[in-house]
Amino acid sequence: MRDLVGFGANDDVAVHAVELSQMAAGDVVAVYGAGPIGVLTALVARHAGASAVVITEPSPWRREVAARLGFTVVAPDSTMAATLAPLTDGEGADTTFDSAAHPSVAADLAATTRVRGRIVVVGVYKQPTAIDLQAVCSGFVYALTVADSMIRAGAARCALVVGSEVFSRILDFNDRTTCVLFGDGAGAVVLEASTEPGILATELHADGRHVGILCVPGTVAGGHVLGDPLLKMDGPAVFKLAVGVLDSAARAVLEKAGRRAEDLDWLIPHQANIRIMQGTAKKLKLPLDKLIATVDEHGNTSAASVPLALDVAVRSGRVQRGHTVMLEGVGGGFTWGAVLLDF
Repeated sequence: MRDLVGFGANDDVAVHAVELSQMAAGDVVAVYGAGPIGVLTALVARHAGASAVVITEPSPWRREVAARLGFTVVAPDSTMAATLAPLTDGEGADTTFDSAAHPSVAADLAATTRVRGRIVVVGVYKQPTAIDLQAVCSGFVYALTVADSMIRAGAARCALVVGSEVFSRILDFNDRTTCVLFGDGAGAVVLEASTEPGILATELHADGRHVGILCVPGTVAGGHVLGDPLLKMDGPAVFKLAVGVLDSAARAVLEKAGRRAEDLDWLIPHQANIRIMQGTAKKLKLPLDKLIATVDEHGNTSAASVPLALDVAVRSGRVQRGHTVMLEGVGGGFTWGAVLLDF
């Protein structure tokens, strides 16, 4: 059965992601709006296995961009139902939609409800909070901790945490000691308030005394680049410091959560160096088959490496619901941290 799932593009993209996580492969997805959030939602839907993605958008140039990405695009004054009807073969139609918050598509949705299939349009959040957090290779665990704290404090209900890095912009491709190690990438997770905690404990640290062993010494001032704008790294010094601080952070979150290293099902550290990762696992006395390593597939993608490795582990069937997972990050600044969670 192919069901129909609809989203308003002004909605909080984190809410979209929660709904898309419940989407079945083969569903048809309708997205209202081809702005950045709408297109991101459409891309996630397609990646999740949607059989078709239809976008309605008033702006001609945005319709053109969405069409170039391979989506079916219609103008708002089109009959959305007529476009979607041939794509669905479900039975019945259930619709939830806040027409007062999103009146521009209310009439169109009224027509769409006549399409056979399941129609779900989530509530509207026009101005979600956005935070750009810079902690480089520790960025993802830092961001998870901030999002978890906001949800626990009641300041947020859902949070989309994205780790993204374009290291190719700051690499010296004449320096073979660094340029062959790093890659570009992005990964994301969604956190949502729940009566059952997923994140059990977190631990974050920074020590500026070690800034020189992994840094970009240049800066921008007055429209000009001052100093060297390319990455510099003292590999042996990073290795020595990283193994020690990752071990201490891991033990700290285990103590906070009342767990032991033996309780861990999986260790997913920042994918910097296989020796660092294996050294951390050995200090925790974990067998190496509990270590998720993907550095050989995409290199060191900095803030993106932990969510990319988590994605690989989930898709391969290794990390499953109920498993206890340790996420760790360490990098420039010098920064490090750990997150313990029940998946």
